Formats: sequence, structure tokens, C-alpha cells
Amino acid sequence: MADLRINFAGIKSPNPYWLASAPPTNTGYQVQRAFEAGWGGAVWKTLGDPVLNVTSRFGAHHFNGQRVAGFNNIELISDRPIEENLKEIYETKKRFPDRAIIASIMVEPKQAKWHEIVKRVQAVGVDGFELNLGCPHGMSERGMGSAVGQQPDLVEKSTMWAKEAAEVPVITKLTPNITDITATARAAEQGGADAISMINTINSLVGVDLDTWNTIPNVNGKGAHGGYCGPAVKPIALNMIGESARNPHITIPISGIGGVSTWQDTVEFMLMGAGGVQICTAAMHHGFRIIEDLVDGLNNYLDDKGIVSVSDIVGRSVEKYTDWSNLDLNHKIVARINTDVCINCNKCHIACEDTSHQCIDMLKDKHGIEYLEVREEDCVGCNLCSIVCPVDGAIDMVEAERLETPMSWNERQTAIQMLEQNIVNS
Repeated sequence: MADLRINFAGIKSPNPYWLASAPPTNTGYQVQRAFEAGWGGAVWKTLGDPVLNVTSRFGAHHFNGQRVAGFNNIELISDRPIEENLKEIYETKKRFPDRAIIASIMVEPKQAKWHEIVKRVQAVGVDGFELNLGCPHGMSERGMGSAVGQQPDLVEKSTMWAKEAAEVPVITKLTPNITDITATARAAEQGGADAISMINTINSLVGVDLDTWNTIPNVNGKGAHGGYCGPAVKPIALNMIGESARNPHITIPISGIGGVSTWQDTVEFMLMGAGGVQICTAAMHHGFRIIEDLVDGLNNYLDDKGIVSVSDIVGRSVEKYTDWSNLDLNHKIVARINTDVCINCNKCHIACEDTSHQCIDMLKDKHGIEYLEVREEDCVGCNLCSIVCPVDGAIDMVEAERLETPMSWNERQTAIQMLEQNIVNS
């Protein structure tokens, strides 16, 4: 079997699966249950000055019969006394010395505050810190969380202050509620961060009850924006991880968070540059035992690929992720319908006719039986037909005969400029 052990910024764990800082890591009882199930690490629910939480706290976006396609949370940091948390962290680490325990911490952006909490927490033997600079609700209204994480200068300073007191690795957790996450990722690295983690939750309102007109969730008839996570945010997280991983000015490891639910998600995140992943919503939806499928699936995948260590896949797709202007304008794919598999539901025809490029024809064979066929000369290879098709293998996207040499937009612009310059010179 492949070696699933990771060494993330100096923090070792037996596999790349950590529970994210959230309700599942609120107590020592929960974290120990997770470790018994097989999780490699846990980021303890954020410590700071204990808060008063409200009820209700959670909401979910259910879509097309799928429960919890997205998850919304207005719960804040730990509402338990910090002394209780520290006692349980110490006991948990003593019982599970081979598992990674990272303390998520959050305080005001003041040097003395960061020094105080770092020294206090690291005394119980944590393996590292995660600086919560991303919480988009409640704490941000108090000048913490994303209120700090949206300002690169405060990201740099907060990271630097934590590093001044820390004797273990420091991970800076970044908010996605920003135009360019690479700006804050660079700021974290400039502040001395050993690693970054992304993404924290996305600012959101998950829904409105059509009978009561209350927001979801609501507290005595009033609602507030919260943090959005779960499978629905995975594409956003993948993009931000990929943007950071391919940025030459960002060289520290990335812990991937945001919609990781399966071993396949894990592989995608690691291929795009994550050195390990953190999971919350999937555990809340299905329980800690999902770790068995996550580990087995990842092991089987690596074995099938002949890959010895999970660390060998980190960043392998980053070089394939670029700007649109570097894409080959002359590359062409087309759709082909496999009539022996097609069930003639016509979804591809409707989608193409109404919303795409009108290149799928409804024809009849010599027996009068209808079938669908793509006019390949008019097909732009948009993928829509294969996306809406409900039958695997009914539509293939195939590479068309290449008629021109590869050329990107950037190369085209350069060629035009050279041609214009040659005309001027002549």
C-alpha cells in the first residue's frame, strides 16, 4: 500500500486527512473519537476569549434531492472556557502522540494579544497553530477574523506577531471573501508563516423560509450572514489553491479546505498544490467513519497509479493551470453521439438548440427511427451536451483533426505586433 504519511510544514500525521476547525473539533471527546476512527489530525475549534453563541446556528442548501449540497454556519469560536480546552488538548495529545493537533486561535490584531495566546496554548503541547483570519461572521464585526484577513498588512502583522512567540509551525488561514487571495497569501508568507490554509467559509445567506419569511437559520425571527461551506464551494477553493500554488512568490505549503468530501476530492486538491486537506461538512453530514472510505479510496488510487507516496502527487497539475491568454486558440474538440448508448431523451438537443450553438440534428434512419447527430463542422466543443446527458458514454468529446499549428492569444498578439512592425520598417 502507498505511504499516506505527510510532513506538512514540519507537522507530521499518518495520513493527509485533518478535521477542520469547526463544530466537530469542539471538545476532546470529539477529537479523540475522530482519532480512534483513523483521522490523521485535527485543527481544534478556534480558541480566544470565549463567546456567547446563539440558536439556531446552522442552515443547509439542499439541491435536486441532494441533502447538504452547501452548508451555512453562524456559530462563532469556542464558547467553552479556554482552560477546559487546553486541558483536553493536553490529554488528547498524550493519548494520541502520533496524530497532529493544531490549535486554531483568534484574537484582536495586537502584538501583545497574539503573544499571550500563543504562549498559553503552546504550553500544552500542540503541534502547530492555525491563525483564524477568515471567519466572515460575528467575529469579523468585532475586528477579528475576515476583518483582519481582508487586509494584507494586518495579515502580515498578525502572522509576524504569532511567529514571534511560537515555537511550533504557524499556518495562516485565509478568507475567500477577497478579490485576490494571492495578495493575502503573499502577506502571510512575508509575515513568516510556515504554511497557509484555504479557504475559510464564504459570506452567505443560505435561504429564506417561504411561509414565515424568516431567514435560514433565524434567531427569534432575526437572521445574519454566515459562513458557507460544503461540496458547493469546492470549485472556488480549488481555484484559489491553484492560483496560490502557481504564484512564484508563494512558496510555502498549502492546506486545502473547502468541500472535500471524497477521496477523489482529496486527489484533486493535492494535485492542485495542497499538501494535505481539512474536512468539516462531510464529517458533520456523515460522521467520523467516512475516514475509512477516504483512506481506502486514496490508497487504492495511488496503488493503481503505481505511486509510492501521497506526497508525490502534490502540485502535479499546477503547471497545467494557467491564464486564458495562454490557451491554444487552434485546438478543437467536437461532440460525437454514440447512438447505441443514447436513450433519445433529447436533453442534448434541447440544450444545444436553446442555449448553445444549434449543431445537433434530429434525423431518421431508413426505418423511420429518430436519432441524434452532431454537425461537427459547426460544433465548438463547448461540452454542454455531454454535461447535460444523463447516460455515461452516450456522448464523447473527441479531438478534431488539427488544421493549424498551436497558437495562444498572447502568441497571436505578438505575431500581429511583429507583422505591423515589419510593415512599418518596410
